[in-house]
Formats: sequence, structure tokens, C-alpha cells
Amino acid sequence: MIIYQSTKEKFLDDVLSAEIHTVIHDLLFDKANINVGDSEISSWKESLRYMGAVLNDDEIPDDVGISIEYNIPQSSKRIDFMITGTDKEKKDHVLIIELKQWSEIEKTDKDSIVVTRFKNGPTEVAHPSYQAWSYAALMEGFNETVYEDHIQLKPCAYLHNYIDDGVISDSFYKEYIDKAPLFFKGDDEKVKLRAFIKRFVRYGDKSKLMYRIDAGKIRPSKKIADSLSKMLKGNQEFIMIDDQKVVYENALSLAKKSSESSKNVLIIEGGPGTGKTVVAINLLAEITKRGLLTQYISKNAAPRTVYEAKLTGDFKKSEISNFFSGSGAFINVEGNIFDALIVDEAHRLNEKSGIFKNLGENQIKEIIQASKFNIFFIDEDQRVTFDDIGSKAEIRKWAREEGAHVHELALESQFRCNGSDGYIAWLDNALQIRETANYSLEGLNYDFKVFDNPAELRDAIFEKNKISNEARLVAGYCWDWVSKKNPNANDIVFPEYDFGMQWNLTVDGSLWIIAPESVNQIGCIHTCQGLEVDYVGVIVGPDLIVRNGKVITVPEGRSKNDRAMHGYKKMLQENEKEATERADMIIKNTYRALMTRGQKGCYVYFTDEMTEKYFKQRLGK
Repeated sequence: MIIYQSTKEKFLDDVLSAEIHTVIHDLLFDKANINVGDSEISSWKESLRYMGAVLNDDEIPDDVGISIEYNIPQSSKRIDFMITGTDKEKKDHVLIIELKQWSEIEKTDKDSIVVTRFKNGPTEVAHPSYQAWSYAALMEGFNETVYEDHIQLKPCAYLHNYIDDGVISDSFYKEYIDKAPLFFKGDDEKVKLRAFIKRFVRYGDKSKLMYRIDAGKIRPSKKIADSLSKMLKGNQEFIMIDDQKVVYENALSLAKKSSESSKNVLIIEGGPGTGKTVVAINLLAEITKRGLLTQYISKNAAPRTVYEAKLTGDFKKSEISNFFSGSGAFINVEGNIFDALIVDEAHRLNEKSGIFKNLGENQIKEIIQASKFNIFFIDEDQRVTFDDIGSKAEIRKWAREEGAHVHELALESQFRCNGSDGYIAWLDNALQIRETANYSLEGLNYDFKVFDNPAELRDAIFEKNKISNEARLVAGYCWDWVSKKNPNANDIVFPEYDFGMQWNLTVDGSLWIIAPESVNQIGCIHTCQGLEVDYVGVIVGPDLIVRNGKVITVPEGRSKNDRAMHGYKKMLQENEKEATERADMIIKNTYRALMTRGQKGCYVYFTDEMTEKYFKQRLGK
């Protein structure tokens, strides 16, 4: 969507009149119904004044096109500044300029991530070169006009308040800086940016480039579709069997039939290890191969980040990143812009989006509105926070409101936990989630052990990890994240066993479960749900205990750092019964999820002796 579009001459007039920020604010509200805060208005006023100074050069034609806050159609992303025109050979060029007012930046050890300071304190954000390049990659891969007409996109970033101190330009970020050059504060840098612009834009925009691009059909290019399909082909992790194939073919049939006037919603229910993500990734590749616009969505970053890395074979971000999205990205997306949206871990969807859960109306509604066909993979027994609203009933409700036909299928074959659903049935019984006939583990081919020493549990997982880097330690979130402020401190400590380890919440982030050295730290539900390893070691904290044969959940046993219980105390005052039942479900579901991450085995240490005794009795071996 084009918000502000004019010539260089008119843009400079708007800057000189000191009203450019007001013009953009009004246009953004009128065209996109977006009302921004004072800080963003102030940033327009400041940054566009600098761009006016850069463009005030006679060698940059007056009739080059200027676009500001361009809303990329299939996303809620807006590009700060774009210049359109032709080079000396009369080839169409679009310059994408990411504008930043930053003056303080810290390097991280995460791909394409830096830390800068906002009003609320230090915040991790994408490197500006990565931002600019990713916008170009999104348009090159999905806008038919761009790739069919061979329009050249040239991204860069302009940090007009930042003096280069070697941090943001560090060689760690070289891959993205090479793709999108950086320009900094100072007259010399202004001259360099002018030269960059004049290198690609020598003549004006006679063909109304931005209007052509904005009218371009949004569908994946053959090149990027073939690339995704090739990555999947022959990848053993994504081979489908039995009912996975049945669900897959039914979903493809519905994708073909769906349209704006005949929307469809497919709910696919499946427990741990039934292959929900395997089917989801296969559908992503095949629907894209058929020329339809689709994305894989998950609320948690971990599943999409890990599966993107497994597809590409690389931990670095690539064009394939544009096929993966968070669940809160559809607030301001045009209706039915997507042909299909594939929602994994749909039970983790929230009502509101944003850091403060104050954006949008309902994530399920927004996703259904954005696409002609929606697939929701769900396991209601894996809701693990007070914010999780994903349920079949909730999906049906919003589907009906949007006039979509609802279809339901199930994945039943268990592939995790050594191919047997007997272990999960036993675990549900032991945790008293539901009664089953599986009172003991006797006769089941699954390696489950209870350790009475956390150091021995750790050492056993370390040994298993030597085989193929497929063993990890996890724990209930019952210990404060003290290493966040003190990197030398341990978070989970048992002095009597000479045991001390840190949470893995920053170093590897969403790639915790596959990062080579991450076995030396402990993961939690937020970094492992929806993912699996061969062996998982679980530390069960004081939030789950057993007394007189009854499994009791203790919300107060959770760390104050754990946002999963946010809302519990307020609900306790308003409706004690509902709060207690919800907390009980969340804690039991959390340990159910943690204890089903291992395909071959699960090793457990209980901080409570009576709980340890109860589970040893239930082994039946």
C-alpha cells in the first residue's frame, strides 16, 4: 500500500514547509487506519529532514519518485524511504533506505541482531542492514512485477545520528552490510549516500514504478518456490507416513478449492509426536510450488527458527525467512491477501498481539481474515500459559464469523517416544491429566529413568549427546533468571550435589535445541515446545508435587520471571476456582510437553522426594 508518494521536488517542498511529518501521519491514518505515537512522528520529522539534505543535489533529478512508509502488501512491514528512477542504461531501480535515529548500539553474538536503547531500556532488534535487505528479498521473491519486469532493488541504511565506532559495522554483520551498505552521521557520509543514490538513479521515474509495484500480483517467484521445494526433497526429517499423507492430500485439495467467496478452515488435531510440523512444512513447500502465496506461522519463535535452519542447513537468515511468520503479524494485513496460512502449535495463539498484549483484536480472527484457506494444527493439552486461547471451539467460532467452511481431521499415529503412544498414555495417567489403562511402563520400549541426583542426570544427558547432538536438558521455570544481569551466575543450583547451570534464554535463543554447545545450558518450555530430540533430561521443580498419591500443582513454585503464569493472581481474586483449575492445567501441560520432547528416552530428576518416590513406583519395572 502506497502511503506517501511524490517527486523529489514536491518532497523537498514538504520538508521545507516543516509539515512532512503531519502529511505522513494524516495519510497513514486515512489510507491504513494506523494512528502512530508521538515518538514515531518525531522520528519522521528528524529523519526526513536529513533525507531532504541528502537529496538536495542538482545531479539527482527533480522527477525521481519518493515513497515513504510503503506498506509491503503481504505483511504489516513498512519501508521507511524509497527512491525510484532509472540508471544510465535506463533500467528501473528502487532504492530502499532504512532510517534510524539510534546513537547507541551494542553488538550481540546472534545472527543479524544488535542491542539499542529505547525509552523502555536496552532492546534486541534486527541490524538495519538486515532489515533493509530483508524487505528487498521479500519484494523480489513475492512481487510479480518486481521479478517479471527485472526491477532492481538496492537496499541500504542511514543512521544519521550515529558515528561509526566499529560496533554496528563489525565484521560479524558483514554478510548483511555487503547486501545493504551503512551510512552514518557527518557530511562525508552524506556525500557517500548521495553517490550511492546517483549510482543507481540517474534519471527520473517516468513509468510510475511504485504504482506498478503496488499493483503487482503477490505470489512466490518460481525461483524461490523451486528453492524451497529443493530444500525439502530428500530431507529425512520431513518424510510423511500413514495418516500424515492423508491429512496432507486433504489440505492440498482444500487449498486448490478455496477463494475469497469460498473460504475454508481446516483444523488438524494431533498429540505430541504425531507429525504436525512434518505435515505443515510439506504443505508450505507444495502450496508454494503451486504458485500460491502461503506462510508457516507459530506463536513461539523456536519452531519456525529451527525448521527454517533445518531446511536451509544454515543458522543464518535467508530469503526463506519470508515463508515463516509470528502469529501477531496479521493485524493490519489486507483481507484474503494470502492463499493459505499454516498455523503450527495453534493452541499457543493469543488474543492480543505485541509485547504488552495490547495490539489487534484476536489472533485467530486476524489470521482467518488474511487468507482464503487456513490450516490450524492443534493439541489443546499443550496450552501452557494463561494467555493461550487456541482451542477448536475458538477457531470454529471465528471461522463461522468470517463465513468460512470448517473441516476437521486428526493425526493419530505416534512417532515420537519410540513409535509408541503407550508412554504418553502412561504419562497422562501419572500426571493425572486423564485416566488411562497404562498404569505402568512395563513392556514399553521407551527409555524412562528417574534420577535421585541432578548431577547424574546431567552427566547421562551429556553422554547421550555425544552420539549425534540430540540430547538436551530442560526444566520447569521455577528458578529466577539471575544470569540475565550477572552472566557469571548460575540460575539452577543444587549445592548439595555440586550442581549449577544457567538457563539458555539469550545465547542461542530460538535455536537452543539444535545449537552445538547448548547442551551445557538448560532450556525451558518457551524454547522447546513443538521441537524434539532423541533424549531429554527434565528437572521437575517445586511447582509439581505428589502427596498421598495425588498430583498437586503449586503456582507459587514458579519463578517470578515466568510470564506463563501472568494473570493468575488477578484471576485468583476474581474467580478462585477458575484460576486454580487453569493453573493446574498449565503446570501439568508444561511437564507433559517437557517430558515428551525425547523420541528415544526421558530422564527425570524431581526436587521433591515424595514425588520422586511416586514416579518410581509407577515405573512397574
